Amino acid sequence: MGPMLSVGTLALSLTLAAGERAPLVVVDPGHGGTRPGATGVGELLEKALALEISLQLRSALERAGARVVLTRGKDVRLGLDERVAFANRHRPDLFISVHANSMPTRKQRERTEGIETFFLSANASYEEARRTAARENDDAPAAGGGKADDTLSFILADLQRTEAHVDSSRAAYAVHQRLVAATGAVDRGVQQAPFYVLMGVEAPAILVEVGFVSNPEEGKRLSDPAYQQLLAGAIADGAKAFLDQVRARDGREKVARP
Repeated sequence: MGPMLSVGTLALSLTLAAGERAPLVVVDPGHGGTRPGATGVGELLEKALALEISLQLRSALERAGARVVLTRGKDVRLGLDERVAFANRHRPDLFISVHANSMPTRKQRERTEGIETFFLSANASYEEARRTAARENDDAPAAGGGKADDTLSFILADLQRTEAHVDSSRAAYAVHQRLVAATGAVDRGVQQAPFYVLMGVEAPAILVEVGFVSNPEEGKRLSDPAYQQLLAGAIADGAKAFLDQVRARDGREKVARP
């Protein structure tokens, strides 16, 4: 792992005009309650790690001038459909779901580490991305096959044509680049996969896998409160950069209208 940047260099203030409404970010800590998610080094639970990073992320975003709401602020179970509905009720400018990854076998656990950032696609970037999405979709409502599956395919295909989907890609790259630069973690890239929690969100939406709790070395880092704070600061810094880009673009479009 390379040198880590100071947390103080992250999450600078958003660029807002006088009287302009601060952007709203919905932060979604993955899993919770009876759905612990992945279990890692020293019994580190994905649900607890995701919540701690999300709480830190809320603080960092608020310091940068954003408004933030969490889908869950404590250890409770919340269905994926409930998370989507919650986000859409708040009509955010950005949705960020926070997770951690794991591998099933001893050999994979020893050698696999790194950060991945996802945005929605009907098809996964590669087989491991598909398995990650399948694991995170474990709590999704059953489709039942047939017509429901056709509807899902239609929604995903339609979403790919929307501005929100294009912006989701931009947000994913903005956040991912800053995460890798700040932590020196293995760069597993920006990926696409059919995550249920991203499917119905009517806003730019990304899912961050902050590392592998199953890897002996990375699992120890993820258990460190200082490293958790570093991750949160880097995510906030990427979100700020994306939101500033969107604001500047929207401002140019407004001026260009006849």
